[in-house]
Amino acid sequence: MKERFAFGGDTGKDQRVYYVNLKEIIGNKYGTPSEVPFKSYDDTTGLALLMRLRCFGEYSYRIVNPILFYTNVAGNDVDVYERSRLDSQLKSELLTALQPAFARISALHIDYSQLPGHTPELAQALNEVLSPKWRDLRGIEIVSIGINSVKANEEDEEKIQKAQMGLTMSRPDIGLGTLVDATADSMRTAAANEGGMGAAMGYMGMNMANQAGAGLAQELAARQAAQAPSPMPQAAPAGSWTCACGQAGNTGNFCTACGRPKPQAAAAWTCPKCGQAGNTGNFCSNCGAPRPQVPANWTCPSCRTVNTGNFCMNCGAKKPER
Repeated sequence: MKERFAFGGDTGKDQRVYYVNLKEIIGNKYGTPSEVPFKSYDDTTGLALLMRLRCFGEYSYRIVNPILFYTNVAGNDVDVYERSRLDSQLKSELLTALQPAFARISALHIDYSQLPGHTPELAQALNEVLSPKWRDLRGIEIVSIGINSVKANEEDEEKIQKAQMGLTMSRPDIGLGTLVDATADSMRTAAANEGGMGAAMGYMGMNMANQAGAGLAQELAARQAAQAPSPMPQAAPAGSWTCACGQAGNTGNFCTACGRPKPQAAAAWTCPKCGQAGNTGNFCSNCGAPRPQVPANWTCPSCRTVNTGNFCMNCGAKKPER
């Protein structure tokens, strides 16, 4: 109690209570006053083009370290510190960090029109660029960033459209189609007889244009013919055979070129000595045993039945002696 009298009836230390809003602070608008460079990768042409962009949207942030925020930002205020006093500085630093953040997003090889689909990566890139100033100095961190619109420079967009059109017109089929369409337009214009010059003047101009474009048409036609796939060789029909004369694709019993009969495949036999199956020659491929002799067929003189044994299998007559 006597210490209170020693300090004039007050406490020995200055004691204050501050309430810091730790929620996400949303609705912070931004817009690029000047164009920001961005390397865009066009899928149609496969080219990497440097674009100049303007983008607009909103971002949100929150205080992640109240001690740092109080010490370095709001420590000199005795009453209320409103965010409006800091918004201008944060917006200026955010726009400055957009260019290096765009450079990191550009490493993903995306088109500039795909930027709204990569806002999480953009927020992470901004945090990495701004962390020395915002998180480490003020205790503030970006939560999310939204891109409402991305507008490229009109000259840059025109360059992309020309490159895409040039690549499209380099295809022979599209180039010839465009040339035919232009010829049809000139014929319609001549038939309309506008301006009172007569259809003859219109057709004269069309003929001059045709002569000028004849070389282009021939070049496109030759390029299209060169790019046309070569016909695939037709597969031989199933069950076909090739004659000794070289004629392939025979399906009957005789060659269509020389008339030779279809070669008969040798009947396979099983070796009675070792059991090797699939032999086609006169000797076994496994043990070398000779092919067993097949008894000759004979016709029974009584019933005309073809037999292989010593007696007729139909009437039982004995095989005649030779």
